[in-house]
Amino acid sequence: MIPDTSTQDTRLPVAAPRTRKWLALGLAVMVLAGWLAMQLKEAVVGGASVSLDRLTLAPVESGELTRDVAAEGRVVAAAAPTLYAGSDGTVTLSVQPGDAVKAGQMVAQITSPELQASLAQSRSAADALKSEWLRAQADARQARAAAEAGVQTAALALTSAENDLTRQTRAFDAGAAAGIAVDQARDALARARIAHQQAIQALTLKDDATRFELAARRQAHERAELQVADLQRLQTGLTVRAPVDGQVGQVFVADRSSVAKDAKLLAVIDLTRLEVQIQVAESQARELAPGMLGELSGNGQRWRGRISSVSPEVVNGEVAARLRFDGAQPAALRQNQRLSARVVLDQRERVLRVARGPFVEESGGHWAYVVVNQVAVRRPVRLGAQSLTQVEVLSGLKAGDQVVIAGADVFKGASQVQLIQ
Repeated sequence: MIPDTSTQDTRLPVAAPRTRKWLALGLAVMVLAGWLAMQLKEAVVGGASVSLDRLTLAPVESGELTRDVAAEGRVVAAAAPTLYAGSDGTVTLSVQPGDAVKAGQMVAQITSPELQASLAQSRSAADALKSEWLRAQADARQARAAAEAGVQTAALALTSAENDLTRQTRAFDAGAAAGIAVDQARDALARARIAHQQAIQALTLKDDATRFELAARRQAHERAELQVADLQRLQTGLTVRAPVDGQVGQVFVADRSSVAKDAKLLAVIDLTRLEVQIQVAESQARELAPGMLGELSGNGQRWRGRISSVSPEVVNGEVAARLRFDGAQPAALRQNQRLSARVVLDQRERVLRVARGPFVEESGGHWAYVVVNQVAVRRPVRLGAQSLTQVEVLSGLKAGDQVVIAGADVFKGASQVQLIQ
């Protein structure tokens, strides 16, 4: 027979009931630990931990929160009028770009023979109309004198007729005149009265006609004088003068060249009134208003500023605003020089704040990840005012909390994420 392994087998002693009980309890503990590990594994992103090196943390603290707008600006002149040609002609420049000028100083002269001829013709026409007006006044006086003489003659005839009627009536009463003579005298008196009334009415009508005629002559003369004054204004405008004290900027025409009416000649920059123009995002420009304080800086210096104007127009998502220097204007500034500007919108003290980061836009200000015992826990929060570097915390966080302000996009919205060094 082939030998087997029965001689090598050893019978083990049967375990006591208490030993089996401890083995079952250990097995249950191992199963529970595995289940907890699986739950923790499901709580992390994709079942993996995230390194702290990939995150940016910031503490929640109490302090001052300043909301401001910062932008790069350029120096512009508050008053930089552009001068135009008042008429066609040939321009002669008296200054060059960069020359200093005073208000009222001649900077260019335009020669226009056509305008000079038109002015002379208008003056001649105005003088002729004035002569006609004066002659009409003399004719009116002469006509009125004749009409007044007619009224006086009619009045004398009326008086004579009244006297004749009185004599004829007395003679008739005395029996010295016939009744027909009285009737004739009465008719003559009636005719004299009518003639007198007509003479008075003729004088009144003559006065009205004369008044209308003289008014028409006067108005024609005044129109001619207005035309002369307008041409004289254009003639005076041919001498182009600086409207403000300043410096000649850009010159748009060449010396002794022909220019058309309303053509740009040159610009005069008032360097005593400089401002800084900045471009602000539309969302921030809603809170800007004239009079708000600001700060201007450049070349290692700082100056106080104040908003002077905010444009009502949005261009490419930006709004133009201007700041003027609050106090004495610094020296040695130039047109289009670059300066930095900062405008304070709001300043709050003793508020909970945290550094601003991408988490504000990612969560819409409704939640944030707080680091607790190497675990990033998603917590609902409510954020308030925001500055360029900080954001106000209204609820959900307390001083000392460590908040993930950047890099939380790798969490993919998980409620808890394990962090490793």
